[in-house]
Amino acid sequence: MTQKQGGWSELLSGRNGLRSLALAGGVALHAINVYMVTTILPSAVRDIGGLSYYAWNMTLFVAASIFGSAVTPRLLSGMGPRQALLWAIAIFSAGSMACALAPSMSWMLAGRSVQGLGGGLLLGLSYSCVRLLFEERLWSRAMVLVSSMWGVATLAGPAIGGIFAQTGYWRGAFWAMLPFAAGLAALVISQVSAKQRGGGRAAPAPFGKIAVLVLTVLLVSVGSLSPLWQWNLLSIVVGVALTIAVARADKHAKRRLLPEGSYERGSALASLYACIALLSIGVCTEIYIPYFLQPIHEQSPLRAGYWMVLMSAGWTTGSFISSGRRKPLADALMLWGPWLSALGLAVLGLMMPRGSGGSIVWAMIAPLFLVGVGIGFCWPNMLTRIFKAAPKGQENISSAAITTLQLYAIALGSSLAGLVANLGGLADPGGEQGARQAAYALFLIFALAPAGAGLMSKGGRRAEG
Repeated sequence: MTQKQGGWSELLSGRNGLRSLALAGGVALHAINVYMVTTILPSAVRDIGGLSYYAWNMTLFVAASIFGSAVTPRLLSGMGPRQALLWAIAIFSAGSMACALAPSMSWMLAGRSVQGLGGGLLLGLSYSCVRLLFEERLWSRAMVLVSSMWGVATLAGPAIGGIFAQTGYWRGAFWAMLPFAAGLAALVISQVSAKQRGGGRAAPAPFGKIAVLVLTVLLVSVGSLSPLWQWNLLSIVVGVALTIAVARADKHAKRRLLPEGSYERGSALASLYACIALLSIGVCTEIYIPYFLQPIHEQSPLRAGYWMVLMSAGWTTGSFISSGRRKPLADALMLWGPWLSALGLAVLGLMMPRGSGGSIVWAMIAPLFLVGVGIGFCWPNMLTRIFKAAPKGQENISSAAITTLQLYAIALGSSLAGLVANLGGLADPGGEQGARQAAYALFLIFALAPAGAGLMSKGGRRAEG
């Protein structure tokens, strides 16, 4: 019998409300930093140099985040929720201070790596602690709240970064993260239990497989920076081959990245994890939206940046609409959500390269929003079903794997986006014509990712809701 879903009032009131704020704050701290750094990085490069290492700021951050999220089960099992979250906040804060004090790009990259480790821990712990801190009837709505912080970050991150970059003091953006981190630590100390409830004891982290997984991210990310498509393609092939090797080794390993059943064709876990990866790849197209809108449609950087927010706004809206629904409706949303996202990307592929400014820019609001709504329709239901489908004693592994897989998919998707855009003509012929060609290729090809999620959602829809 399906358990009755708890309401928003129960989740957001009393001690549940403060716990919700603590977990949502962990994701927000990480997510706001991502968008903030993207905004201030040009100013930082002009100040301390290192333009050739520009992309490494994201590469190392994501790679370290993957490592952090993957070791979450062991940290949570050994320390409990309170101490684990406090360590994550402390590591993230140390990285922020290093970035704020950076006299050179090498120092900045070291700080970004430490930030990424702390951010990955915060993400993994925030998702994992939902199951530990709340009753099962509140899981779906709690996951929506935690996930929605990415939508908040797309508004707050560029605003914070833009203010400091505009004043010429980009270092202040990193310092601004510290009071936020201190307030989050105070919430954790007062509201999060020192001991976890259930979930079993986690096995030692599979550091070898994690290291290979991080290596694939570095290979794919570095390859995407090359102007030669042959090196782009080779890095993708090697990265995917290494990922397949990790999956085969993990299938029969004692120390696992994904729980048992995740590699069985047609299983609920295999379907759910595959959908998460494909949907995450599809949304990576948002990083190019501000660029395309400027040369093609002559939009200001501010408007172009906030047009990108429409995807995240749609994701948040769709998540709120779909959370807590009964199984038949949830199944329908999981079926049609990915196809709506694919439709939105395909329409963007046809609209973005056409015309110049005017009404077509406003007309793109609908498909941009639709891409996010489609993901939001199925996202909270997928995450909740992963919790319920996890084998007994592997709950921590299954929840931490969500973040590990999502981060890896984002890193891979960003690299693939760079490859497709470059092959489409972004740099050659470049300019307005190159942007039009790249936009056409990027959105139409990436529409295949959520479409693939729609085709692979059957096993997840059969799972307990």
